[in-house]
Amino acid sequence: MTAPLHPVLVRVTERIQQRSADTRADYLALVNRASKAGTQRQGMGCANLAHTFAALPTNDKLAIREAKVPNIGIVTAYNDMLSAHQPYASYPELIKRVAREQGGVAQVAGGVPAMCDGITQGADGMELSLFSRDVIALSTAVALSHNTFDAALYLGVCDKIVPGLLMGALRFGHLGSAFVPAGPMTSGLANDQKAKVRQQHAQGLVSREALLEAEASSYHSAGTCTFYGTANSNQMLMEIMGLHLPGSSFVNPGTPLREALTAAAVQQVLQHPVRLADIVDERAVVNGIVGLLATGGSTNHTIHLVAMARAAGVLIDWDDFSDLSAVVPLLTRIYPNGTADVNHFHAAGGMGFLMRELAQAGLLHLDVKTVMGEGLAAYTQEPWLNDGQLAWRPAPATSGDLAVLRPVSEPFSADGGLKLMRGNLGRGIIKVSAVKPEHRVVRAPAIVFHDQQAVQDAFQRGELERDFVAVLTGQGPRANGMPELHKLTPVLGVLQDKGFKVALVTDGRMSGASGKVPAAIHLSPEALDNGPIARIRTGDTVVLDGTTGDLHVDVPDAEWAARTPVVPQLAHHHHGTGRELFGLFRHAAGSAESGGSPLWGPALHTPDAP
Repeated sequence: MTAPLHPVLVRVTERIQQRSADTRADYLALVNRASKAGTQRQGMGCANLAHTFAALPTNDKLAIREAKVPNIGIVTAYNDMLSAHQPYASYPELIKRVAREQGGVAQVAGGVPAMCDGITQGADGMELSLFSRDVIALSTAVALSHNTFDAALYLGVCDKIVPGLLMGALRFGHLGSAFVPAGPMTSGLANDQKAKVRQQHAQGLVSREALLEAEASSYHSAGTCTFYGTANSNQMLMEIMGLHLPGSSFVNPGTPLREALTAAAVQQVLQHPVRLADIVDERAVVNGIVGLLATGGSTNHTIHLVAMARAAGVLIDWDDFSDLSAVVPLLTRIYPNGTADVNHFHAAGGMGFLMRELAQAGLLHLDVKTVMGEGLAAYTQEPWLNDGQLAWRPAPATSGDLAVLRPVSEPFSADGGLKLMRGNLGRGIIKVSAVKPEHRVVRAPAIVFHDQQAVQDAFQRGELERDFVAVLTGQGPRANGMPELHKLTPVLGVLQDKGFKVALVTDGRMSGASGKVPAAIHLSPEALDNGPIARIRTGDTVVLDGTTGDLHVDVPDAEWAARTPVVPQLAHHHHGTGRELFGLFRHAAGSAESGGSPLWGPALHTPDAP
């Protein structure tokens, strides 16, 4: 029995709908203009159409030539260097075979790049990471621009790939669509043990060989990394927003169930297509925020989900996240918010259990469209193979492990652990779900840095053995592409474990697996836009209160106003590793709160649009 919708959920949704009235109307008008009766290929010029089937097998060629059967466009992030995307190698042939069996055809429309933050962490390539999302959106648009497809399947998993795919796909929202996951790798070395070895290496206590062995034992096979960072937050979001098949997010690669779910996605978009524009609306976006909060998901989605929503004409901001966080309980403990990984979460009851609990508390909009059709009721089930045939059954009535997954009646925390930070340093975000209560408030002198390496060098010199707030500036989208600052985690963690009061304040991003050290991130405006963070000086007293959301510097108002912002030297961030190609992206990027995208600014409304 579901409860009435929570009043805060209603209020935030209505606020978003009002804020988005013009941009959403423009978006739906765009989608409606692109829709047509029959197949998309009807009416194409003969030369144009001939190009679409020239290389196909005879039967597929005839099917497309007659323009009577639906054609699925496959947009894939396959490459075989990244474990999460390697399983996609076999998907196109499976999709084509099932499409033929279901009376349709399928073609690979195009590929999109897929880079791994785990490989580029702390390296120059990380400065392309955020903008790779927008390149993926553009690549998706190029793939679908041939206007020959009636439906689309999107193959992607990791950090920027899913947001980029959805941003591009939504501009083709007239197509029946589904996102098709590949699943997580099986569990290897426990994530907390891996983190311990990382800290030991940062202190010089273990060798590089020991560190590499730990990392290789953790990241050991095909599939998504098993910790709950941005990649697995993506999978949760796609499911709770109705874009995956129910229960499909965390099924391991290379299993019969995984293949059956992929085949079912093909059947769904051919036999029962639902326009993507009708799935992703204000209610679905709110459901995504709720899922992020209930699972302690990646802080990266305070940027990515904003950008994805804007692609559908839906305008959200950090007040929406913060207001919902106050009433959405934390129901999971998955590393770094606990010791379990996503396989343990899935085994304990997974997405079906989670969504049923949220629905019963009135914290989900159930009256939405999904790839399955009407409503989220189907998403309180889990898939299984019944004599080799795909079927769904109700998710477990009770959690299989209360240390990993809990009901609303006994949550890990009464709130979602994500707070809007405000004060004389601007607006930012903090995730406290993995931060112990005794570490959530820090009042200490600032030490200002301009890159991650400077923090590590100071640590190695023994200069950080004290209470302090590391202030890292010049890390926003316009400065250097807003790289994740994951290299800081072991260093700051070691110092906190030694008993020092430490925190981070930055206009950059932390890892999607932001952990136990309090970090006020995404400070907006960024330093390059003369944001207040550029006025902090080493020695200033910074107050970071993760319980109240207060973030300020104890400097008299007159002195603060008179200070000249210090913008770090950035030229060395703009060349090498292809960074010189992204100057236009840096110049055009929006603020973190508006999604950090160069593709659109604070609004999408075009009053004069035809």
